[in-house]
Amino acid sequence: MEITAERSRWRLRAPEMEGPIARWYARLRGSAEQLEAWRKEAALLTRGLPDGAEVLEVAPGPGYLAIEMARPGRLVVTGLDISHTFVEIAKDKARKADVAVEFRQGDVSAMPFPDASFDLVVCQAAFKNFTRPATALAEMHRVLRPGGTAVIQDMSHDATHAEIDREVRGMGLNRFTRFTTRTTLEMLRRRAYTPAQFRELAAASPFGGCEIEAQGIGLEVRLKSVAA
Repeated sequence: MEITAERSRWRLRAPEMEGPIARWYARLRGSAEQLEAWRKEAALLTRGLPDGAEVLEVAPGPGYLAIEMARPGRLVVTGLDISHTFVEIAKDKARKADVAVEFRQGDVSAMPFPDASFDLVVCQAAFKNFTRPATALAEMHRVLRPGGTAVIQDMSHDATHAEIDREVRGMGLNRFTRFTTRTTLEMLRRRAYTPAQFRELAAASPFGGCEIEAQGIGLEVRLKSVAA
């Protein structure tokens, strides 16, 4: 599939998720409360998939969600992240958990997978960071099998200060980390998408449209692949 050229999306400068910053983030997202949330989310996302189905998580970071999707042992799960450090961290966590997940380094804008490789593509808390969102959507569509689904879960630009505060309080963090996490989320909200912006992107993509549901401070966007 030919991908139309696009203008890179301007975004606020953010720290590169490599080295110490990536390791700090992995510790931040690994509280007991958040690990339990990963388990529940993995079950919801993969519910209804047949045994042997192939799942790709784009930008899995430390790998918590991908590991939980693979933990029951009935799905083939792959994670693709642009960060070399995150790939190392995720591989180590999967090995220690004795869970089979293939974590690879690569860019969502040029994924190293053949067409129609996956039944489900998941992208959580990362889409707002992509500088080429239209190309990312086209690539998600390309690697999905006909009838497959892409699920994008990310922060909403419409999230309120009160909703962000409530979200952070439920993360099980200490006082200082709550403050830094709240500050970071307030910054990230500025480059997040509104539902209308997601609908516009989806309509212009090979998916042709999407379904959107608001969830706390975020949005869940579901896109179905169509036959070529």
